[in-house]
Amino acid sequence: MFSLFLAATTPAHEAAPAHEAAASGGLVHDLVEKFGIDATNVGMQLLSFTILAYVLYRFAIKPTLATMDERNHQIEAGLKNAEATATKLAEAQQQAAAQLKTAQHEANKIIDEARKAAKELSERETNAATERANALLTKAQQAIELEHKKMLADAQKEIARLVVATTERVLAKRLTDADRAAYNETATRELTSV
Repeated sequence: MFSLFLAATTPAHEAAPAHEAAASGGLVHDLVEKFGIDATNVGMQLLSFTILAYVLYRFAIKPTLATMDERNHQIEAGLKNAEATATKLAEAQQQAAAQLKTAQHEANKIIDEARKAAKELSERETNAATERANALLTKAQQAIELEHKKMLADAQKEIARLVVATTERVLAKRLTDADRAAYNETATRELTSV
């Protein structure tokens, strides 16, 4: 087939010698002789190249490809792990933010409750102090009233004693009935006015 191709591409004036050469041993045979191609050497070189290609593939290319595949798998696993870690980190941050918000809400609630309790305690203490003060005022007023009544009773006793003493002195003198009535009226007025 190669010889047909060469025959078709060669000009007519060269075709006759090529055709003659083909008749005498063929164009390929002439080319092999002209370029000094030895079939044994070519076969040996082909065999050496095949062995070299097999050895390179077996001991260099195949382990390199396996190492590259393993590294690619490790890189893919690392990327998946990084994505999973990033997802977990985002979830952890969301949970932390939610917990922080909940803690702030609870802290505000506790502060509000403490303020309410302090206000209630303050009001109770104020009310209790007011009640105690009112009770003390009431007791003081009662004590003052009792003291006033006692003082009035003492004053009335003293006045009555004085009246009796004065009356005894006056009676020691001889009084007329008109004098006695006047003294009695005066004493009665003084005692009722006190």
